[in-house]
Amino acid sequence: MSNPSTADEPWPVRVVSQKITAWIGKLGWVWVDGQVAQISRRPGSGVVFLTLRDPASDLSLTVTTSHDVIHAGAPELAEGARVTLHAKPEFYPARGTLSLRADEIRQVGLGELLARLERLKKHLAAEGLFARERKRRLPFLPGRVGLITGRASAAERDVLVNARRRWPSVDFRVMNVPVQGPTAVPQIIDALKVLDGDDTIDVIVIARGGGSVEDLLPFSDEALCRAVFAARTPVVSAIGHETDSPLLDHVADVRASTPTNAAERIVPDLAEEQKLIAHAKARLDRAVLHMIDRETQRIEAWRSRPVLARPEALLDQRAAEADALRDRATRNLEHRLRRADDALEHTLARLRALSPAKTLERGYAIVQRSDGHVVRAAGEVAGGDILRIRLAEGELRATAQES
Repeated sequence: MSNPSTADEPWPVRVVSQKITAWIGKLGWVWVDGQVAQISRRPGSGVVFLTLRDPASDLSLTVTTSHDVIHAGAPELAEGARVTLHAKPEFYPARGTLSLRADEIRQVGLGELLARLERLKKHLAAEGLFARERKRRLPFLPGRVGLITGRASAAERDVLVNARRRWPSVDFRVMNVPVQGPTAVPQIIDALKVLDGDDTIDVIVIARGGGSVEDLLPFSDEALCRAVFAARTPVVSAIGHETDSPLLDHVADVRASTPTNAAERIVPDLAEEQKLIAHAKARLDRAVLHMIDRETQRIEAWRSRPVLARPEALLDQRAAEADALRDRATRNLEHRLRRADDALEHTLARLRALSPAKTLERGYAIVQRSDGHVVRAAGEVAGGDILRIRLAEGELRATAQES
């Protein structure tokens, strides 16, 4: 065993290469899944070099094999094909490169691809990536639309032309990427991240025209599905024709059957909105006119009532009532005054009848001593007392004599 490397005792390159070779050799034979990005056949040699790319990442490995291995497992192998191969990693110290040496290659057929997609679909659905409740509503009128599509493609033209036909002022930020092949997925994901990080983008459209199941495989890639699920901006999937249904359709917030349909989903139709506004204005005008007519009829009904047709009649009625009440009050007061006057006269007559003056008028007199005491008995007066005698008219002075 070599001593640990230090700054004073570093390992030579050959030792490092040996250790790398030994560690890689421990991995042994493995089954690898990938997409063939390039095939190189050397004339006069039975060796074939493949560039095997990860479908979801910008990573690749070189694979060496033989014509016989390819002919046995994938006789129609072409660039872009999906394969599964049995290989052993090998490190070449002379060049410092890593490659895979394959002894079996299997081209993944359509049936196997569909089976894999179905398993992935169930797996993503179980995680909730397809849940309806997490899908976001598209804005009624986006300020800016992000479009991810192939360069100068029919899908790009369909989205731009139809969206601008519906709403001429719609603004797009277009990012052109490969829409099939081994580099499609990583570049689509990168474009998605750029648009999702742009605060001016209100909705993102991923569009591509029709194609075979193999052509549309990038849009069923797990990494792309998870990237769309994680996006903050609502995403519209417009892949292929109406019958095509990649997994991206299930993850996206809105699934458009075609790129043209995507244009119809992301912006309203200006002419249709103007018609709706005109219809709403007409309904509002009719409602206002109807309300005015109804209120006019109500006012006319009020005006036809006697109290409004001849408002002075109410005043006349109240004036007559006031006059009647005043006359009644006057009569009542006069009656009370007469009764009070009669009672006063009666009282005065009684008082006069009982008055001392009346008694004096009948011939009676009041005798008083000099001290003012009224004499009621003869014994109250002594001889020689001066008496005052009050008559009905005048008074007399007298001196009492002893009897």
